[in-house]
Amino acid sequence: MEKVILVDSNDNELGTMEKMEAHRKGVLHRAFSVLLFNSSGEMLIQKRASSKYHSGGLWSNTCCSHPRPAESMEKAVGRRLEEELGIVSNPTFAFKFEYKIQFSNNLIEHELDHVYIGSFDGEPQINESEISDWKFIDTNDLKNKVQSHPHEYSHWFKIILSRPEILELTKTV
Repeated sequence: MEKVILVDSNDNELGTMEKMEAHRKGVLHRAFSVLLFNSSGEMLIQKRASSKYHSGGLWSNTCCSHPRPAESMEKAVGRRLEEELGIVSNPTFAFKFEYKIQFSNNLIEHELDHVYIGSFDGEPQINESEISDWKFIDTNDLKNKVQSHPHEYSHWFKIILSRPEILELTKTV
């Protein structure tokens, strides 16, 4: 049984809960999103497998998940990059934000999302139970595509891309 770390809006730990129960109840929990860029400044994005419990078939950031209880965020980020994409990388923390959305299947995503930025040149080795497709894309092209086809992208990814600091952060990678 996979558990998530429950937090308050200040990221103070409140306990743990089984992952699907937290998503049924809409309880705030800790999560992370990773954005990796190649040496040309393009972002690696993934299309979530259609079998995912929410947002299946949508394009999203390089990797996202939840840390396990007693697992550091950095260790969780590295673990999931390797599990989902076969990538070994050490992205750095950029910012965090809270969001809440209810999906049509009655699950509620209420997360304090820690965003990490890093670099990667190469071809990922995708875990097909997690990811159905991937590509590198110019950030400006991506923003235009999200604006013209918002229904094709995950909710949290659209929030991340709308943050003004994203363009500045991409220059530091």
